[in-house]
Amino acid sequence: MKIAITTSGTDLKAPLDSRFGRAAAFLIYDLDSDKFTVVSNQQNLQAAQGAGIQAAETVADQEVDALITGNCGPKAFRVLQAADIKVYNCSAATVEEALQLYRKGELKEASDANVAGHWN
Repeated sequence: MKIAITTSGTDLKAPLDSRFGRAAAFLIYDLDSDKFTVVSNQQNLQAAQGAGIQAAETVADQEVDALITGNCGPKAFRVLQAADIKVYNCSAATVEEALQLYRKGELKEASDANVAGHWN
C-alpha cells in the first residue's frame, strides 16, 4: 500500500505541508517495503488556478491508495475520490509523525473537502 504525504521537504523529518494543491512535494511512502520517493509539485506552486486538480492528478499518477495532508479543497477532493484515493486530514508537525498516526489508526478518513476552493 502506498501513501502520499504533502511536504515541503525531502525526507521523513520534513514538515507536513498543510496545503495540498500548493504543497512543494509529495512523499510517496510504500508501507510494504518501508521505502519512499519524493515527487515534486513545483509546477503548481505559482499556478493561478487549478493547482488542486493538477496536484490530485499528480498524486493519482503515483498509484497511491491514500493521501495525508493538512487541507484539501473540493475540486481536488473530487479528483482524488474519483481515483479511489482516501484522504486523511492531519495537523502533524512532520511527515514521520503523520505516518505514525496513520499506522496507529488515529487518522479519520475525510468524507468531503475541509476547506473552500482557492484556500491558502
